[in-house]
Amino acid sequence: MSKPSKPLKQIHLAAHFPGVNNTTVWSDPAAGSHIEFASFAHFARTAEHAKFDFLFLAEGLRLREQGGLIYDLDVVGRPDTFTVLAALAAVTDKLGLTGTINSTFNEPFEVARQFASLDHLSGGRAAWNVVTSWDAFTGENFRRGGFLPREDRYARAKEFLATALELFDSWEEDAVVADPDTGRFLRDARAGAFAHRGPQFDIEGRFDVPRGPQGRPVVFQAGESDEGREFAAQSADAIFSRYATLESGRAFYSDVKGRLARYGRRPEQLKILPAATFALGDTDAEAQELAHEVRRQQVSGQTALRYLEHVWNRDLSSYDPDGPLPDVDPEPGENTVALGRASVRQFRDPLATAREWRALAAAKNLSIRELVIETTGRQNFIGSPATVAAEIDRLVQADAADGFILVPHITPGGLDVFADTVVPLLQERGVFRTEYAGDTLRDHLGLTAAAPEPAS
Repeated sequence: MSKPSKPLKQIHLAAHFPGVNNTTVWSDPAAGSHIEFASFAHFARTAEHAKFDFLFLAEGLRLREQGGLIYDLDVVGRPDTFTVLAALAAVTDKLGLTGTINSTFNEPFEVARQFASLDHLSGGRAAWNVVTSWDAFTGENFRRGGFLPREDRYARAKEFLATALELFDSWEEDAVVADPDTGRFLRDARAGAFAHRGPQFDIEGRFDVPRGPQGRPVVFQAGESDEGREFAAQSADAIFSRYATLESGRAFYSDVKGRLARYGRRPEQLKILPAATFALGDTDAEAQELAHEVRRQQVSGQTALRYLEHVWNRDLSSYDPDGPLPDVDPEPGENTVALGRASVRQFRDPLATAREWRALAAAKNLSIRELVIETTGRQNFIGSPATVAAEIDRLVQADAADGFILVPHITPGGLDVFADTVVPLLQERGVFRTEYAGDTLRDHLGLTAAAPEPAS
């Protein structure tokens, strides 16, 4: 007797509004505003029409800069996340609304209140991506200047999230009822009462937003470090991942899902969603040409030099980006060029990285700009709609991911072609919804409504 075939996994798809990254090509004639609400509305409506799970806004609390200058490809301006998501709640009906808010420069009561309010306003579609901040530049914008050491960031983040969950859960299921005649909530001494005592936060009072349609907003987490993976396994509903290939994706998937049992959780209670870019063409060859052109737009000569400075830790402005790599070695010691920027974390051994890149450049005869394009490739899915649909399905069915967060290079219309051509093919395969089955983001993700934690 043949073994029963494994049921097909349903794919989760989301859309990342570009802006806080260098995938955006704002110089393209098709690019629009990253500030006008019409851009956000177009993007969100496209995602909802395609039946995506959610829209995602990253956080940008300061423009990227180096040597006192704004990056040449950076987007100037990032409206406040909550303002945009609240406005999008009024022009969408089903699409989840996810925003990144960091735990370093905010307070639990404020953030919990904002997300609880968004969950009510949207009818249960709110989600919070909990991140830490390592950025000295951003820290200068706040009273808490600089950036926290790694161990302190995660200690604060863990207690921040635990405190926020206590606030969400401070309205017990039976602690309050609504008067059917007036719509007003009847008073109850237990409603919203909280007290948290800990090394990071010592607060007591009354939370003033009742439990929302989801019980509490969906919690996302982004982090590939061991601390980040453990944090997600303990507390998150979904985790972003940078691994979008089969081998690396399956390793990450297995590792993170394998951590859930120690917290009494099942694998399906945490979704793993890598970010992924795409380049689509009528043929695979046409898509490859488009991908190559997009990468050249994303990495200008000046961008390439700035990126290289993160490793060399010295001013490289005199070098020709279309020439060879510097023959001098990286400057040892504290990185005084990037000053805590995100890229620095990737290069823990600059001398080894320089040797590796020189070998690669020599083997392929690459200039500085060509090397940066080679080593920072971002197009994950390249090909015809049929090719891309098949590859997405293959990775999800092989447990390399539960779905993908798509990041187009054009705003706001870059998602349109994917929605029009790839999504119907996934629907034909029976691996992506044709209609929403529920109203909340938890419904879309296949997560149960969050109940209050038992009182200790």
